[in-house]
Amino acid sequence: MKEAVLFAANSLLLGAGLAMDAFSVSVADGLACPGMKWRQKVSIAGTFAFFQFLMPLSGWICVHFLAERFALFQRAVPYIALILLFWIGGNMIREGMTGSGAAEEAESTRFLTWDRLLMQGVATSIDALSAGFTMAGYNFVRAAAASLIIAAVTFLICMTGIRIGRFFGLRLAGKASVLGGCILLLIGLNVFIKNVL
Repeated sequence: MKEAVLFAANSLLLGAGLAMDAFSVSVADGLACPGMKWRQKVSIAGTFAFFQFLMPLSGWICVHFLAERFALFQRAVPYIALILLFWIGGNMIREGMTGSGAAEEAESTRFLTWDRLLMQGVATSIDALSAGFTMAGYNFVRAAAASLIIAAVTFLICMTGIRIGRFFGLRLAGKASVLGGCILLLIGLNVFIKNVL
């Protein structure tokens, strides 16, 4: 019983730590698209949760079966995250600075495309591959259970982030997309500096 509680607590804390980048991007999405529907909110949080489930479990698999190749790929992770977040953030800033009035509102409804959402999911969760190392002592069932807990925590945290972003996005009007893009640029720099410098 004590071991199960410790396992759940560790997984919850790991999930909260891993979800911080996804939380920040969720805030940026809420800023950029404050008029989003419930389905869009669930799509954003669900995408982040899915990748936060997939990446730690993939890391666990790499540790157990592809350790040498995974170590080489791990060096490229900060560069991949930086490029993806800079590309998405740069586009958001450009769209926010060129859009105005009705055109900007129309752009807001097109903001959350599936390709952009998938890129955000990969960019914010790619460093969670290394969480597989922390689960190296688990068997597959425990690793999958831990990944599910991480995904659930991520979903709840991201839904909160979207609400926060929408709250400020509705009040910032046209500047929200620019601010959201700047947040993504800062997240990209943070991931890069944290892992490279």
